[in-house]
Amino acid sequence: MKKLSWRTFLILAVMIAAVVYVLPSLKPGMWPHNKINLGLDLQGGMHLVLEVDTEKALETTLERRSQDIRELLKKNRIRYREITRKGNEGIQVSVADTENIDSFKKLLEKELMDLEQNDVSEANNLFSVFLSIPKAEAEQVKSMATTQALETIRNRIDQFGVSEPDIRSQGENRILIQIPGVKDTKRAKDLIGKTAQLEFKLVDEIHSLSAAQNGTIPPGSELVALYTETPGSEKTPYLLKKQILLTGADLKDARVEFDSQFNEPYVSIEFNRKGARIFEQVTEENVKKRLAIVLDHKVHTAPVIQEKIAGGQARITGSYTLEEAKDLAIVLRAGALPAPVKILEERTVGPSLGTDSIRMGLMSMLIGGAIVVLFMVVYYKGAGLIANCALVLNILLIAGGLAAFGATLTLPGIAGIILTIGMAVDANVLIFERIREELDIGKSTLSALDAGYERATLTILDANVTTLIAALVLIQFGTGSVKGFAITLSLGVVASVFTALIVTRAIFDFFLSGRKIKQLSI
Repeated sequence: MKKLSWRTFLILAVMIAAVVYVLPSLKPGMWPHNKINLGLDLQGGMHLVLEVDTEKALETTLERRSQDIRELLKKNRIRYREITRKGNEGIQVSVADTENIDSFKKLLEKELMDLEQNDVSEANNLFSVFLSIPKAEAEQVKSMATTQALETIRNRIDQFGVSEPDIRSQGENRILIQIPGVKDTKRAKDLIGKTAQLEFKLVDEIHSLSAAQNGTIPPGSELVALYTETPGSEKTPYLLKKQILLTGADLKDARVEFDSQFNEPYVSIEFNRKGARIFEQVTEENVKKRLAIVLDHKVHTAPVIQEKIAGGQARITGSYTLEEAKDLAIVLRAGALPAPVKILEERTVGPSLGTDSIRMGLMSMLIGGAIVVLFMVVYYKGAGLIANCALVLNILLIAGGLAAFGATLTLPGIAGIILTIGMAVDANVLIFERIREELDIGKSTLSALDAGYERATLTILDANVTTLIAALVLIQFGTGSVKGFAITLSLGVVASVFTALIVTRAIFDFFLSGRKIKQLSI
């Protein structure tokens, strides 16, 4: 009676827990528990493979280093003739006059030791050196660009409100993204692929814009196109100073607000402490000048600074729709991508295809299950009926496990459940054959039952533990469909061991302990 009581208590506790977790999937909103998430192949969605332009990340790093070198030379009052970035290879620096050359050489030894010095030449009172990033550091920059891009994209998708996205690196510079249930694929692609490099630059109002458009761009300035909501439409560009005053890294928050006069959405940005201090200084020193807000190399707005702006707040306007403003706020909060990304592969799975997959998968499970149930009843009679009851509980436990762990059910996952149905009755077959052997040699019903379970237990545990180890390895290292199969398989293995060794034994004990039946139907 002791055994019956603890087994009964354990079975009831497990069943109640499984029902609690499964019910929200059957009736959403019942209580705040995770529900079973359907994979891309079941509910439709988007599959993307992105390539991170890691060479561009290296260029950006070199551009930042060239800016640092300019500031360093300016700080040490060293006049230079040239500081030019040569693609993603390095930075060419030329310094004239003996005094400047001597000071620059000391600076190279003291401040720029982390850069490799190549093509060093000194002639006619001109010192020239080509500075490059060491190979190991360059590879690290490229690797970090992919890692940062993956984390940034994950943050954006999380804020987009998609449940159970699958985002992971693939190779050295590729990112695989699967977003189940997304309907507006264009919006999702724009959100994921937007570089979102935010920069604040002063408008160059000294030099001629028309001359710059004709090809005479003054040193230290650049032409930047104006953002327009109509792609391909021509608008007069801006001539901006190259110096970057602030970037998106200085942001604390970005949110959508509405203009009180025209009720149009815009993005309100708030700088962190350091950014607010720089912004206040920039606006104080450049009153009556225009400050351009540049996003992904497009000028969104360039207002005139009327007075010093304290508090570290600004706004980005540009005739946005509400969705565009929301997405812009998301990418600004999540941060800029360290390098542009390119879509290499794109697949969209329609919800109708997913519905067909669910229907066919469930049909396979029902047909397979019905054949197994019929076989067990015909071959093992009453004992087979008990095994079938455990089989139903087994499926309930798998569903509860999927919901409890927030796992995703995929089409291969349904295949894993079908396989588990066979594995679950396989354990019962071992037990029942052992019991038959004991009955054949003349043992009593209770003795045969005890011996059958005792002798089959180790065999069942051996077989299932090895299967579970393989499934856990697949979960850890597998991807996509392989992982979906392994999840349901591992849950099924644990559930089948529990139902075969605990549940069926409890049912047998219930009927035999009180002599409700005298002979075992097996």
